Amino acid sequence: MTLIKSISGIRGTIGGIPNDGLTPLDIVKFVSAFGSWIKMRNEHQKCKIVIGRDARISGEMVQHIVVGTLQGLGIDVIDLDLSTTPTVEIAVPLEEAQGGIILTASHNPKQWNALKLLNEKGEFISGADGEKVLTWAENSSFTYADVDDLGAYKKDNTYLQKHIDAVLKLPLVDVNLIKRKNFKVAIDCVNSTGGIFIPALLKALGVTNVLELYCEPNGIFPHNPEPLPENLTEISKQIKLQKADVGFVVDPDVDRLAIVCENGEMFGEEYTLVAISDYVIKNTPGNTVSNLSSTRALRDVTERNGNQYFASAVGEVNVVEMMKSQNAIIGGEGNGGIIYPELHYGRDALVGIALFLTHLAKSNKRCSDLRVSYPSYFISKNKIELTPKINVDEILKKMEEKYKNENINNIDGVKIDFSTEWVHLRKSNTEPIIRIYAESTSTENADALANKIINDIKEMI
Repeated sequence: MTLIKSISGIRGTIGGIPNDGLTPLDIVKFVSAFGSWIKMRNEHQKCKIVIGRDARISGEMVQHIVVGTLQGLGIDVIDLDLSTTPTVEIAVPLEEAQGGIILTASHNPKQWNALKLLNEKGEFISGADGEKVLTWAENSSFTYADVDDLGAYKKDNTYLQKHIDAVLKLPLVDVNLIKRKNFKVAIDCVNSTGGIFIPALLKALGVTNVLELYCEPNGIFPHNPEPLPENLTEISKQIKLQKADVGFVVDPDVDRLAIVCENGEMFGEEYTLVAISDYVIKNTPGNTVSNLSSTRALRDVTERNGNQYFASAVGEVNVVEMMKSQNAIIGGEGNGGIIYPELHYGRDALVGIALFLTHLAKSNKRCSDLRVSYPSYFISKNKIELTPKINVDEILKKMEEKYKNENINNIDGVKIDFSTEWVHLRKSNTEPIIRIYAESTSTENADALANKIINDIKEMI
């Protein structure tokens, strides 16, 4: 069994013994710590927390425990039930809540679940705040409410429509144009809550011809739920057979978006952000942000449009922090995560779909032709297993010294920028490995760069 405690929440496999898997006792402990921390930050105020879950099999069980624990702390609960990560993020400030908890293990397989923690803005809590919550959990620093002070409970199913309405109101979403184009759209929602939200969004956008794959929210994932090319063979085949114009694939909590072209080829998860950012900054000029491990194509497109690009450390909370500091108009991560502050500071596949369909409609191009219009890069993702004897920090310092004549960024591991390619080395927070991401102008070149760096590291070890 596995239990991973991090600054942004807790995730693990269901079952096992306490502190070795995500058991009911672990859920109670961690929710008690978060709820107690929320109460400490809001003394002399009745606190309220919004929760929502994806459709995975363990979701209902986790939901009941979370609700009861929060009520036991004297905290009122607004339960969105089957929902999405971005929907809960939107709901927290609208409800004037003091925080939120999303019950989802994102792209992880069915045996996993997790608690993602939000602050009063509906954004992931900071690293410093996450450390405080972890400390509270370890110290069991909880006091529960007396019977007269238990928290209230309310289920609210209105946020599906509220989220969609907010997307439709965005100036860069052209519903009439999308409707006139009469797109045929295929979707794969991996039998989670995307199967509720994505068809409803497409209907609201005027898309009447929808090919639905795996849209029953029963938590039985028909394939690995991470939206990577090797997991998307069925939608690729159906797009060609049914002559669809475009395909959209989301992960179980609907914060990542992958696009499939009309010819069944992958648009490329890295290029979801590139294409949508291109559309946004052409119409409302501004800066962009992605993390250090994302494609250089975003920088190219941003600078081509006369704007500035900035790179953040890996992690959504770091991207958001950089976006705010640099006043970025759009940002995200190369895993298909779109963050559009005009709506909210969180990865959101719904707004991604609406903006991309508008972009595709205005371009008057086929999806595959739109993809070809962007700079072409290829990423090679590798890792080196670590042993306790390996000093990772020392290795990273040596790599930085070895390539000191190149453009170096060390805010998160070491990124080495060469003239036409780059490599990013960073220690995993959850596994005993060094991640090595390399990007170049071809798959062969990216693999060659990665292998060169791996050999450098092996020599140092």
